[in-house]
Amino acid sequence: MDTLLTVTLASAAAAAILNIWLMLRIGAIRRAAEISIGDGGSEPLQRRMRAQANFIESTPFVLILIAAIELAGKGAPWLAYVAGVYFIGRILHAYGMDGASLKWGRFVGTIVTLLVLLGLGIFAALVAARVL
Repeated sequence: MDTLLTVTLASAAAAAILNIWLMLRIGAIRRAAEISIGDGGSEPLQRRMRAQANFIESTPFVLILIAAIELAGKGAPWLAYVAGVYFIGRILHAYGMDGASLKWGRFVGTIVTLLVLLGLGIFAALVAARVL
């Protein structure tokens, strides 16, 4: 078993970078609209704030499941691909939350997130039950 948890470390790094990107997107609207606190009733700002909140709501669960599966020695090599799909889904979701031509990204990102969480959750439960 690899105790370095490379998939977990890479996923946590990707999560940190993606969260910074989401924060910068919020900051850009705040500066442009001169909104320091709250959302000022700005729908674009509300959308970006929700995109980051949605990311923060699901990512800890994904990271915990990735770490647990990796610690159990059951994650190689597919786990890295699942993590990558998750982060692509979250990027699509963020762009989709802006609306316009990429609004489909919100739906795709949401479905990807739900499927990754469900798949990792079921897999972890089966590992815990010693079925896998």
